[in-house]
Amino acid sequence: MSFGLTFDKLLIIGVIALFLIGPDRLPGYAAQLARFVKTVRGFADGAKDRMREEMGPEFDEVDWRKLDPRQYDPRRIIREALIDEVVPPTAAASKPQSPNGPAPANRYRESAYEQRQRKLGKGRPAPFDPEAT
Repeated sequence: MSFGLTFDKLLIIGVIALFLIGPDRLPGYAAQLARFVKTVRGFADGAKDRMREEMGPEFDEVDWRKLDPRQYDPRRIIREALIDEVVPPTAAASKPQSPNGPAPANRYRESAYEQRQRKLGKGRPAPFDPEAT
């Protein structure tokens, strides 16, 4: 997490800090910054150790890379959802056979959006309150 800070920007911030703080007090402030970073790192390590203690051996089994939000690409997720193969229904969830014979194996599976639209009454106008402002 560099927050868009490049080496050039950090150099400019350092020069401005040198002029504002002064060369006499700059080493003291740099030491304070170093102590703050060490403290924050200690808090993070402590939280990680506490999670490991509370979760037990399951903590090490978690694949943290899978949970990284930077890996999610909305275009890829939508593409995979649209290309998703049709799963044939199970015997318990299937309807009784029609007199014409068994149902085809690759039946269309209604999406969650279509199910929601059907439940809400697809095609009906939206509720309207004429007295609303």
